[in-house]
Amino acid sequence: MPRPPRSLVSGDVRRHNLTVVLGHVVRSGPSARSEIAEATGLTRGAVTALVAALSEAGVLRETAPVTTGRGRPITRLELAASDLAILVAQVDADSATALLTTLAGDELHRVSRRHGRPMGDPEAVIDVLAAVVADATSAAVRLGRRVVEMPIVVFAPVGGEPPVVLTDTDLGWGEVDVIGGLRSRLGVLPGPVVLEADGWLAAVAERTILASTESMLYIKSNSGIGGAVIANGRIAEGAHGVGGALGHVAIVPDGELCDCGQRGCLVTVAGPDVLLEKAGLADLVAERGLAAAVDELSAQISAGAAPAADAWAEALPWIARSLQVLSLATDPEAIVIGGFWAAHTASIEQAFRSNRPTLAEARDGLPAIPAVVAGRLGADAALLGAVWGSRDRLLADPSRLGL
Repeated sequence: MPRPPRSLVSGDVRRHNLTVVLGHVVRSGPSARSEIAEATGLTRGAVTALVAALSEAGVLRETAPVTTGRGRPITRLELAASDLAILVAQVDADSATALLTTLAGDELHRVSRRHGRPMGDPEAVIDVLAAVVADATSAAVRLGRRVVEMPIVVFAPVGGEPPVVLTDTDLGWGEVDVIGGLRSRLGVLPGPVVLEADGWLAAVAERTILASTESMLYIKSNSGIGGAVIANGRIAEGAHGVGGALGHVAIVPDGELCDCGQRGCLVTVAGPDVLLEKAGLADLVAERGLAAAVDELSAQISAGAAPAADAWAEALPWIARSLQVLSLATDPEAIVIGGFWAAHTASIEQAFRSNRPTLAEARDGLPAIPAVVAGRLGADAALLGAVWGSRDRLLADPSRLGL
């Protein structure tokens, strides 16, 4: 557990230690004072005092004593802030979703509606996003929950202050003020609002379940192709906030013109729209939605059914070549495959390894060639990343919880 900086005054140290104790209970569940002390490195006396402050503030409470068969019964502390919630709003190329969770990340309510992918019409999409946010907000009221933060997830790069969508080729958007659009429809939004890019959130979420991975390349495909580069434990955001736009790696010489303005982007030869067209499944998008169409595409690829499997075979060399370029440029410990590509990690890894340079022997216990692994969080990766990010921001500032 990192120690507080030496420059902290006593009040700051106490605030930091309150955050440490509360964070342990949120992440690990009900814990005895001795268990908290052992996990955090704080003294038992300090934990007792901090727990008392958190209990008086109504954030922690004691559970009924539990007999363990070894000495006295154990009394554990659990989160008592049962009136708090996080509301995540997400808009992708197919639908708008609102997810209401506890501070610990337990799902309370979820609603999702297709927006029909009206290209170049952000107002129509924000109308649907506003409807699901209103639904989740009403659910929070019914459940007696106070929303303490509302992250908005978009499948596009984000920048500016206040933050806006910079461009979204999946929806034909230029610069769009999503937060402003929601406020104009709903008035005051619940809790502080943040706008975040899905690729970064999903990458951070996947990294949390990879032990000791400080450098990682994350690439995923669902509505398009995106991802993130994590170096030394931090997202490589770039000078303009568009780091991780991996679908727009220009990989095909003199290739097809992409909506981004470049030629030969990876998304023009391996994006889901391209694969669906080649697989004869494009009409399924209008009938059942993009997510359902991609699920069918993935199932047919896994079954080796033509023409879906043939379309995938044509895309694989370009995916592998992009990863080869990116892996040498970023030198990751692991390459994590997300979105519907995760189910096809084995074929991606095989294509990737077929054209790797001969590198020096592994150093510091790390293999010279990065591991290629499937993401484990599925379609909820960005949603979970948003929830966990909100939780960590709240724990970093316990005053927002009433302390």
